[in-house]
Amino acid sequence: MIQRRWFLGAVFSLVAVSFVSAEEKPFHIQAHRGAGIAKPENTLEAFEYTWSIGVTPEADLRTTSDGEIVCFHDANLARVVSNVSDAEKKASVEKLPAEDVLQLEVGSFRGKEFAGQKVPTLESIFAAMKGRPERLLYLDIKTADQDQLVQLIDKYGVTSQVIYTTTHPELIREWKKRVPGSLTLLWNGGSEESLTKKLADVRAADFEGITHLQIHVRVGDLNSEDPFTPSTKFLKQVGQELKEKGIVFQVLPWECQDQAAYGRLLELGVESFATDYPEVTVAAVKEFRGKQ
Repeated sequence: MIQRRWFLGAVFSLVAVSFVSAEEKPFHIQAHRGAGIAKPENTLEAFEYTWSIGVTPEADLRTTSDGEIVCFHDANLARVVSNVSDAEKKASVEKLPAEDVLQLEVGSFRGKEFAGQKVPTLESIFAAMKGRPERLLYLDIKTADQDQLVQLIDKYGVTSQVIYTTTHPELIREWKKRVPGSLTLLWNGGSEESLTKKLADVRAADFEGITHLQIHVRVGDLNSEDPFTPSTKFLKQVGQELKEKGIVFQVLPWECQDQAAYGRLLELGVESFATDYPEVTVAAVKEFRGKQ
């Protein structure tokens, strides 16, 4: 249980999260793509916002043509970039030098109030985390050299603040050998049948290197006998097993902004959320804890 207690103890700043009292364990919430869907993705401003409400942002990492690791999700510029031509929208971060990528405007697609936000370097994000142990960051690697990534982590002293994120358990095992002091997340989507098979493989390796594990959940009619896919029974079983292993059980209620759904999942023993709606999730956790 040492691993789990250390993780939960490091996750939230009690000052930043008003609904966590001195007597409560902090509750970890991940903001998908940095700030969910209400604000721009993968910008420093978005990360600052999520940190301010006690939520941990996810950073999607890509590398420019001249070797700068930046925060950007998509394989091309079409969806979120406003200040390029239609022809240029077909380009990828990997084909452009950092000088050009850092000038891409990626805020206004979420609203004119966010106009002017730019693609940040990972180094600038680590600089904002340095000396702020309450600021954690998920690392979702799209295209980034791991040697370079490890060097940046060491340079800014943020080993215990990064959460290496992947769907491949073998990569987690390799990562933990290189950066043993970091956290890790194994995320998992798919049918209950495919999840059962994958968990069997992970179990055979005794969950090596995994500090928390995420399952994607689809939420149906909350008035039905079982509104969740995978099923309530499956989620309970996984949660209990992970608790016994000292691994934090996280779920991503896919595209769900119903606060009641988060409450139901908390009742099943879920210990952490990833979400596109961090404010809704914070409110759900606060309400759930108020009833305890």
